[in-house]
Amino acid sequence: MAATPQKKNNPAVPVIAGSIAGGIEMCSIWPMEMIKTNLQLGTMKRHYTGMLPGFRYHIRSDGFFSLYRGLAPVLVGSLPKAGLRFGAFDYIKHLLADENGNSNAWRNLAAGMSAGAIEAILVTTPTETIKTKLIDANTGMLQGLRAILQQEGVRGFYQGLTATIMKQATNTGLRFMWFSEYKVRVPGLLALQGIDYNQLTEGELAAVSFVGGMTAGIFSTFGNNPFDVVKTKMQGLEGTRYLNTLDCAKTIMQREGFAGFYTGVVPRLGRVIPGQGIIFMSYDSISRFVARYLDADEGIAVNPLPVKSKA
Repeated sequence: MAATPQKKNNPAVPVIAGSIAGGIEMCSIWPMEMIKTNLQLGTMKRHYTGMLPGFRYHIRSDGFFSLYRGLAPVLVGSLPKAGLRFGAFDYIKHLLADENGNSNAWRNLAAGMSAGAIEAILVTTPTETIKTKLIDANTGMLQGLRAILQQEGVRGFYQGLTATIMKQATNTGLRFMWFSEYKVRVPGLLALQGIDYNQLTEGELAAVSFVGGMTAGIFSTFGNNPFDVVKTKMQGLEGTRYLNTLDCAKTIMQREGFAGFYTGVVPRLGRVIPGQGIIFMSYDSISRFVARYLDADEGIAVNPLPVKSKA
């Protein structure tokens, strides 16, 4: 009998799955992202200093949909951004693999950081700058875009590029390193409980990915929150008062101390934990579906295993 031809890795799979997963995640966590950004900027300090008071303030002041102010440009950017992130990671991970095609934690970290840097330059910096300035100015998308162009020109969309690269590279690297190691170790941990990973249903696999994504979010947040704070301040309306990224970091240390670099860490965790659970769970599930549709190898990015339904 002829051997079954081995399916090839299709680069379209991580790009398509990542794009869809990124959109799902962004719509799910945007209200928390908006409030976290306001807390880091300090512009709403007189109105609220925490996540729940922030929700109450915005709903009472401007209605429920004010929680989604600034979402439009970020949602438009989040689709290609997430697709680029997962696609670049998958491609670079294969480039860095050993002669047997195997990877490890450090290779995954390097691949993730490289993917994060590419994402920061091509997509994240302009979309994050627009998002931050729209939230800071409490204005709509078109009005905000006109104001940025009139006052700062095209360069206004690339404020804080260095800080964004540092933040995005460490963020993406830490998350992919953690999640990849988690997926490698889960089958063995389940086997200790007498559970065969290959026999998990689609819902059970989704739950495994959700937990892995949440823990990856916790790990990355504590590892790179200082970069996130610097990036946010550099991209705010007052970002031009800083000479560069280093000057911004020095100013934070002088005025707020080391604790200033962890401003907004609690609301950020409140956003990142469910957000990363959602995006990795969505990515794993969607990639399996897309891979079957394209008749491609499902072993992409985080190497999801084929699903076998229980009898």
